[in-house]
Amino acid sequence: MSISVPPITLRQMRYLLALEETQHFREAAESCGISQPSLSVQIKTLEEALGLVLVERGRGPVRLTLAGREVARRAREILDATQGILDLSVTLKSGLGGTIRLGTSATLGPYLMPHVVGDLRDTHPDLRLYIREAAPRDLLRELHDGVHDLILTQLPVSGATLSTARLFREPLAVALPRGHALTAHETLDNEHLVGATILSLSPAYALYEMISALCVEIGAHMSRDYEGTSLDALRQMVAMNMGVTFLPALYVESEIQGRARDVEIRPFRGRRFARSIGLVWRSASGAGPAYERLATAIRDTARRFPQLVLEG
Repeated sequence: MSISVPPITLRQMRYLLALEETQHFREAAESCGISQPSLSVQIKTLEEALGLVLVERGRGPVRLTLAGREVARRAREILDATQGILDLSVTLKSGLGGTIRLGTSATLGPYLMPHVVGDLRDTHPDLRLYIREAAPRDLLRELHDGVHDLILTQLPVSGATLSTARLFREPLAVALPRGHALTAHETLDNEHLVGATILSLSPAYALYEMISALCVEIGAHMSRDYEGTSLDALRQMVAMNMGVTFLPALYVESEIQGRARDVEIRPFRGRRFARSIGLVWRSASGAGPAYERLATAIRDTARRFPQLVLEG
C-alpha cells in the first residue's frame, strides 16, 4: 500500500520555525531573507499540503495552533537531522567521519588497533570504526563481498580491483625456550637457525608462507607435527621446548616484554626479517581519500613503536 506524501519542503519548515520564534510575519520574513507576502504564501501552502491550520491569524502576536506546535517540533528534528547530514558530508569529503567497517586478523588487530582507536577518538571524533576479526583466508573474500569496507592485512595482496596503502614493516623476532643455547646471543642470524625446528601458524595465515620460505632458505626444519592457531599457542609450544618460532614485534611488545617469562626473545637479522602491513579496499568504493587519511592516522600511531618501520 503506497502512502501519498504531501509536497512539503525544508524551506517551508524553516519558515514555520521562524514564525514560531518571532511571533510576527514581518520579522520572520526578515530573518529568512524573503518578503512578508512570500513567507505568508509558503505558510499557507504548507497548511494546505497538510490539511491543517498551523497559525492563529488575528491582531497581535502570531501564535501557532496545537497542530502548528506539533508540526514545528517535528520540523525542528528534521532540520537538525538534515544539518547533521550536511555536516557529515563536509566531514566525509574533507576528512574521516561516519562508520567504517574494518576487517583484520587476530595476529595483528588486537595489538595495534586499541592504540589506533584511542588516538582516533581525539583526532577524528566523528568517526566510528567498527573492527571485526576474521580468519586471514576469509579477509579478502569478505572484502570483495562487502562485509568489510577495508582490511588491515599483511601485504602483498593482489587484485586489479583493489587499492592498497602501505603502512609499516613489522619485524619478526625469534622466540626461544628459557635457557636455550641460542639465548647466549644478543641477536640471531641465518647460521644460528640452521637445522632448528621452527614452529609456525597454520597455512591459513600469511605468516606461514613467509616462515616456510625462510626455512627453505636457511636450512631450518618447519615442524609439521603441530601447527599453532594463534600467536599465544605458538609461544606456549616454544615454552614447552617443542621448537622455536617467529613472533611479530607488536605481539612481543604487548604480550611478552615485561610480562611473559616463559620464553626469551631475540632480534633476527638485525630486525630486517619483517612483514609488510597495509590497508586494502575496493577501488570502486569511492572512499579512497578517506581511507588514505585513515592510513595516515594509523602511521601516526605506529610512530610510537620504534621497532616498526613506516612505509607509504
